[in-house]
Order: sequence, then C-alpha cells, then structure tokens
Amino acid sequence: MSRQVGNSKTTTATSLKGLADYLGLSPGTISVVLNGVPRASEIPQKTQERIFAAAKKLNYRPNHTARTLKSKRSRTIGILAPEISEGYGALLLNAIGEYLIGHGYFYFVATHGRRPDLLAEYPRILMERAVEGFILIDTALEKTLPLPAVAISGHRKLSGLTNVVLDHDLAAQLAIDHLVKLGHRKIAFMKGQEFSADSYERWRAIQQAAKSHGIQTSDDWTFQLTMPGFSPEVSYPLVQQFLKRKKDFTALFAYNDFSAIGAVRALRDAGFRVPEDISVVGFDDVNSAAFQNPSLTTVRQPLKQMAEIAAQTLLDRLAHKRVPREILVAPELVVRESTGPCSRLS
Repeated sequence: MSRQVGNSKTTTATSLKGLADYLGLSPGTISVVLNGVPRASEIPQKTQERIFAAAKKLNYRPNHTARTLKSKRSRTIGILAPEISEGYGALLLNAIGEYLIGHGYFYFVATHGRRPDLLAEYPRILMERAVEGFILIDTALEKTLPLPAVAISGHRKLSGLTNVVLDHDLAAQLAIDHLVKLGHRKIAFMKGQEFSADSYERWRAIQQAAKSHGIQTSDDWTFQLTMPGFSPEVSYPLVQQFLKRKKDFTALFAYNDFSAIGAVRALRDAGFRVPEDISVVGFDDVNSAAFQNPSLTTVRQPLKQMAEIAAQTLLDRLAHKRVPREILVAPELVVRESTGPCSRLS
C-alpha cells in the first residue's frame, strides 16, 4: 500500500476493508478492537496485537464522519480560552488535551481574547463541528451554553455548568500567614485585571485573610493590573509607579507568578533586594517559578489536577452521570527564596 514519489516513499492510508483483507479478519472484529469497545476483551490478545500492528503498518485511519453518524457521538470537545501563552493557560490546556486523548476524545481549541463577539460566536462554530461539550479556561460566561460545560476558574452559577475552582480563602490565608510569621506587617497587594475570572474572589479572600491579622488593604497598599496577557511586562511599570508613592512596605503579594517576576525586576531596578528588603509571593507555581533568581515563593494551584477534574467531570456529564455544580480544589504554599524575615521596622 505504498507509492514512490521522487526519492521518498510515502504510505497511503488503507480502508477498513483493506485492513480486513490483509489480516484475514472481519471488519467488525477489527472495528471492535480499534475502537476499544467492551467486547474487545473477548478477542485474544495476540489477535488484538496483530490488528494494532497492521493498522500502524498500513496507515489505517478510521472514517471519523461515518463513525460519528453511526454512533451519533463525535467524541470531540470544544475548549474555550482567552489566549494560549506560557504559564497558567498553557499548563491547563496541555493537561486537558492529554487527558482527553487518553480517553479517546479529540478536541478543538478556540481563543477568544475576551471579545464578547467571539465568545458569542465560537460556541456555535464549535457545535457545527459536532463538539459534545465545552471546557472553559479563565472565561467568564454571561449566559448558559447550549451543551454541557465545565469551567476552570469559573464563578458564574449557570444551568448545565460545573465550576472547578481553587479554594481562594485557603490560598490567601496560607500566603498571608507565611508573611506574618516572617514579621511582615506592611504588605502591598497586587489586584488582578478586572476581566480575569479569579480576580474578584481572590481579592475578597485576601481582604478577609489580611483583616484576620490586622493588615491594611486600603488603596494606599494596593494597585491593580490592567494590561491583558500573562507576562512580567504587565506588572513591571505598575510596580515602578507604586514605588513612587510608597516605599515603606516590606512584602508584596502578587496576583500571579508572572506579575511577581515583573515585580522582582522592578524592585531590583529601584535598588531593593529580594527578599532582604522586600519579600515577594506569587500565585500559580508555573514551571519557571522554581528557576527564577531568587526562586519564587508562591501559592501553587494544582493545575494538572484541576484540568483532569474538569475533563473527567465533562465526560461524566456526557455519560449522564450526576456531577456537582462546583468542585473546590485545595492550594499549597511553596516556600522558596523570594521571601525572608522582615529586616525593616514594621
């Protein structure tokens, strides 16, 4: 089943009938094995191995459209995300994709940039491609979607939607308890962009945790990210501006790891040492957090676990199983080099 093109040899895909003729087996037997249906366990292991080996050798590709029409299932999921960039979104997307593929599902990814027109249009476009449900990453929905959906970092209570959320109360308590134990009382706080799905809940939790220690969270001690994206560039100029009006803080609790990285650079450029003069805490624990200089103390979101929970919850919904409306996931504080004892009078 091959043809010669120039000096290279390319293999054309065979059909199910061609594969059956090659193996001397019925198309039904081959289909049962390759689709992993329960009856496959009745077929001898050696026969199954022969089928998989032949399918690879002959470059067999199943007719997805025909299989979808026959089963009335596309086994395809639509994923909506504001962007695909280093860190939070990419880690979630990779873990979701790996989980779905491992369970025999295909997926489409649509990035909407938080544009209302695209958020309204993309679900329809994905449904035209026969997706069975949606997984949303950091996407604030305004109305119910027409198919089952699971949102990571979603906080809207909508019909047909399960939210997988971090326990922000515990996250804030872990970070602020850590700083207070190190002697910090004058803590600056970085609020997330208003469009970020977690911004409101995280700030509410931080205010509550700070209040329990008598720590101020007034406007004098806070500033807010405004630029889109996940990059140190988002926080660097804001920290520079903040330092022009306030220099007596001894610790900074950033909105996420990339904003913490930008803050560390801005502090150093202004002549402050981290953590000797000012301690910095991040949020998320992205892959590069441990390799910064100094390595970043951060609140770890178990992103792989959250991705797998979201994917499995959607698959459970598609299998008509009962699922909760909200799933709370616990964070963890990872202490590294960017925090240390307060060395200045608080």
